[in-house]
Order: sequence, then C-alpha cells, then structure tokens
Amino acid sequence: MMTDILIAPSILSADFAKLGECVQAVDISGADWIHLDVMDGNFVPNISFGPSVIQSLRGVTSKTFDAHLMIEAVDTFLPEFKKAGCERITVHPESGPHIHRSLGLISSLGMKAGVALNPGTPVETIDNLIDMVDLVLVMSVNPGFGGQSFIESQLEKIRAVRSRINASGRDIRLQVDGGITPETAAKVVAAGADVLVAGTAVFKGGEKAYATNIKAIRDAALTGLG
Repeated sequence: MMTDILIAPSILSADFAKLGECVQAVDISGADWIHLDVMDGNFVPNISFGPSVIQSLRGVTSKTFDAHLMIEAVDTFLPEFKKAGCERITVHPESGPHIHRSLGLISSLGMKAGVALNPGTPVETIDNLIDMVDLVLVMSVNPGFGGQSFIESQLEKIRAVRSRINASGRDIRLQVDGGITPETAAKVVAAGADVLVAGTAVFKGGEKAYATNIKAIRDAALTGLG
C-alpha cells in the first residue's frame, strides 16, 4: 500500500455559481487531485456537467483532473474528456458493453485508466481487468448524489481490492468515494485505500474552511496507516 494519502475534493459539492473560484481555492487549500463527477441522467439519476465545463476549469489549476464518468455510451465521449484536460478517467463496468475495450481506449488516449465498483458490483469484476488499470474506485455510496452516508459493508470490499492490487505487483491506486469524512477516513485507509474523494466534507463552510476541512480529513486518514 502506498503511504502517501491523496485527497481529491469532488467539485460536485462546490458552489456552481463560482465554480472556477472554488477550484482555485480548493487547490491552494491542499487538494492533491480535483475529482470530477460527470453524470448524464441515464446511468445515474442526476445530471452534472461535461467536457466543456471541465475545459473551462483547466486554466485555473494545474492539479490532476480525476474524472469519474457515470455516463452511458462512455467510449464515444472519451476523446472529448482528453481534449478537456483530464489526466485520469474512471468508468463503470455497467456503463457500456465492453469494459475491457473502454479501459484500453482510455490508455490509448494517454490517460490513466480506472474502474469503479458500485456497492452492488462484485469485487471479482476486476479480476480480468487488474492488468489494465491504474486505479480502482470503490464506491461507498450508490452513485448519483453527494452528501450520502458511508456504507459500512464496503470496507470488506476495499480490503478485497487491496489484496488483489498487492498480488498484482502493479502500481495501482485504490480510491474510495462516498461519505468520506474525518470520521470515516481512518477506516477506509486502514482497509487499504490511498485516495479519498470528499465532497460535502471539503466544501462545507465556504472557501475559508477548505484548508481546515482538508487537513482534518488528511490527519484522520493518516491515523489509519497504523
């Protein structure tokens, strides 16, 4: 397991009326990556933003753009996300007929490829994909909305994914998204996570609170390293 714990604030919880300012503020407040939750209203029951919005934000930060695509027909749109400035793309096995092909396309476009596991997606889904991915995302809520409560049963899935990553011998990040707070951060890190996505817990309280919020999550997460 990597000992550098990364915090990736999800801008889904930011103030969309001043999104660029929020991204700049969270950057200087200690964010490691900027997490971009893209939703199409079909794969999940919500609509967020697309490549054009991401491209408009690329000029306000140099931090890694970590896009989580919760969209159908995902392959069609991958070149647009590359053009928008995304360095990392994570997709769901359920978002298209051929997850192997999708991951290969992401890599061929020069981006890091990730696969996401919903709470109801078996961990065994990644067994034939582990050699293609740079990141595995364990969803600790059902995707679609911010502000949900952490699903405790996903801790065992995080442990199972960590075991597979370790056995692979590859440099693969293990990301967890959903209900991440100072109270849950230590548990997911202890289970094997090394990238934490947090939305509400980072953006609550406005820009003056971002640095304090990120530090609280990071400090709690580091206690999980034992």
